[in-house]
Amino acid sequence: MTDSAAAAGVPLSVDFSSPEDYFVFIFQILFATTTVLVAGTVVIGISATKALRLQNRFIFMLNTSICDTLVGFSVYYLGLFDVQDGYPSRNGTYGILRDLLGVNILTFLFAQFDRYFAVCYPFVYSRFITRQVVIGLNIYCWVYNATHLLVRNMLPVSKAIQLYVFSIVFFQLIVLIKVLLTVKLYVVAKYQVEREPPGPERESKKESLKIIIFVVISFLVLWCPSFVNITVRFFTGWGLTFRNEATNLFAILARFNAVCTPSVYIWGSPALREATVRTVWGRVCPRCRRRVSSCPKAYPRKALR
Repeated sequence: MTDSAAAAGVPLSVDFSSPEDYFVFIFQILFATTTVLVAGTVVIGISATKALRLQNRFIFMLNTSICDTLVGFSVYYLGLFDVQDGYPSRNGTYGILRDLLGVNILTFLFAQFDRYFAVCYPFVYSRFITRQVVIGLNIYCWVYNATHLLVRNMLPVSKAIQLYVFSIVFFQLIVLIKVLLTVKLYVVAKYQVEREPPGPERESKKESLKIIIFVVISFLVLWCPSFVNITVRFFTGWGLTFRNEATNLFAILARFNAVCTPSVYIWGSPALREATVRTVWGRVCPRCRRRVSSCPKAYPRKALR
């Protein structure tokens, strides 16, 4: 940056010298606003509905949606200003905003294990996997991410880069585990759940499995290009580089998870959809509340794990 630009503060991500710059800037504003509205709606809907807060699967949804909401707010800085939040860093946030996505990686992994044990080993699950255990796992995702970030920022740059590369390799292992678990959950959803007698518990299991499978698949599709590009750049020196976070197509794809994930939650769960309409959109648009209240309930109000 020039001295005058530095005195004026952090410059914008584009200089508006071409039509593409206007498109990038407007897209980042719309993207950030949409993410905050969609993910924030899920956070409010689950937080304000006791029947949902009592279910383990909705605790995982709440945790990822809180993270997605923060990702949406982060785009107002990462997408609108000239920021490179990596190695090397420029106007960065010490990796804080970038590493928010890492919380969701661990949360999805624990959520997959949770659904697997809930369907395959229901008696063991109901006895040992309590609500307190699930809350503890979600807190661990934040603590691990914050600890890793703190250690990386305290190390010299060379050591920090090595730790960052190690974390990328570690997350690649997690991705492999997630793929195997997704295949396993699909088999369970297709065969084991179908053998259970009809009822609300069976429908709840089918719903939760469908949601977690769709969420993980979308996560892998949107995250893999960024993972591959980062790995190639650090190990071979090749790969694509971008001017800043606003023009980084791979980072935009990865952040798009913050919109896709809560959207899948709302699409796949009638109970959550009803809660979001009652607590958020029904207050903004009373017609939406009347339309939902006139529909038959998908499940009884009994809390299902």
